[in-house]
Amino acid sequence: MDLKLYNTLSRNVEKFIPIEEKKVKMYTCGPTVYNYAHIGNLRTYIFEDVLKRTLKYNGYEVNHAMNITDVGHLQSDGDTGEDKMEMGAKRENKSVLDIARFYEGEFLKDLQFLNIQVANHIPRATDHVKEMIELIEKLEKRGYTYIANNNVYFSIDKFEDYNKLANLSLEEMNAGNRVEVDIYKKNPLDFVLWFTNSKYENHILQWDSPWGVGFPGWHVECSAMAIKYLGEYMDIHCGGIDHIPVHHTNEIAQSEGTLGHKWVNYWLHGEFLILDKGKMSKSSGSFITLNNLIENNVDPLVYRYYVLQSKYRKPLVFSYDRLKDASNSFEILKNKVRLINENINDEMLTNANIIEEYKNRFLKYINDDLNIANGFTLLHEVIKSEKLNNKDKKMIIDDFDKVFGLKLNEISDDKEKLNKDFVNKINLLIAEREAARKNKDYKKSDEIRDYLFENNIEIMDNKDETTWKLRI
Repeated sequence: MDLKLYNTLSRNVEKFIPIEEKKVKMYTCGPTVYNYAHIGNLRTYIFEDVLKRTLKYNGYEVNHAMNITDVGHLQSDGDTGEDKMEMGAKRENKSVLDIARFYEGEFLKDLQFLNIQVANHIPRATDHVKEMIELIEKLEKRGYTYIANNNVYFSIDKFEDYNKLANLSLEEMNAGNRVEVDIYKKNPLDFVLWFTNSKYENHILQWDSPWGVGFPGWHVECSAMAIKYLGEYMDIHCGGIDHIPVHHTNEIAQSEGTLGHKWVNYWLHGEFLILDKGKMSKSSGSFITLNNLIENNVDPLVYRYYVLQSKYRKPLVFSYDRLKDASNSFEILKNKVRLINENINDEMLTNANIIEEYKNRFLKYINDDLNIANGFTLLHEVIKSEKLNNKDKKMIIDDFDKVFGLKLNEISDDKEKLNKDFVNKINLLIAEREAARKNKDYKKSDEIRDYLFENNIEIMDNKDETTWKLRI
């Protein structure tokens, strides 16, 4: 069954054809480790994890690389402002490397909490300056660079189809560029490959180079590390949509300029997570971390579940109310699965063709550009099915969860607490419904009843009280 993915490069959903049969080389842009990752960043990593799991579900062997940026990423993607790593060091009165290692560790913890599979390669920028210098030297020999004010620039006018990923005119790209005027650039969209002391005399992390002591530009880092660990031809490159007009566009220019051929076949991008007041941003201070959710007693897997309810290519609005609804829904789902697991007897598996039919339908959904929402609809159908016994259901749930990554069949050691929390949530919803009925808010009352029914909770209104039961 064909896997189809939306390719930003073509603006179309395309059949995925790997470079090498049953093998995929995939690169994902990693964090700049000067602060905690916010949950908007983590939405992108969850999308990339689902993509990777879907590839594996299709039988592909995935070779995955993800960088750690610990030098060279300035405040603006367009080469202006202070190095973000030095900003973090000043903010906390620590060394740059202390900051880098701490937030790198916190990021990897976030991945573990969210059950995101770790990349095969996680190279740090500071460990690969040699490879970056070598890449810049190749670009220099091919005539793509110029030196101004002792800094090495990439000339976009020398690269054909510079704007092919962003699919914007150069005028549109320049108009949307959040860049202060750099008088040394021949074209405002040119970008720096290597900064020297002439521009950042007090930069902490610096290296010798053919152009003087200095440090690499942010864009060149990903190209150098991706080529080192995945080779000259790559199947998939991922990131957030904010990387399209500058960072990924520049990666293509410098990589294809170096290699002399097409570099990546499929570019996939995840949309923003949006707060009610706008996009999450570290620079503005309006961001929420996974630790913030945990401190509010939110299971990280609830956030993963919340993210999976929305298409990765659509903006997702975040609020704690919406997250609470997702938590209730996830708790109900987990308890339905728990009841299935606890009621498996010495049952024979149902006809294998029926089980295979469910798996094929699931594969069809997720292969439709990661249509996880339809996958969840099918999961609920499996749970309610009268054709399947509990042993069948557990097997299919395990199979689907290879992609969901929600640990659905992992039962808490504290079953009593799990049951208590579950019952409390149902009772709170019923109490909320009762209050709505007393206030003659029948619309809200019906919404709660319908929500419970959709989650297999059947309520019975008696003369004195409302009771409920779980429908498997």
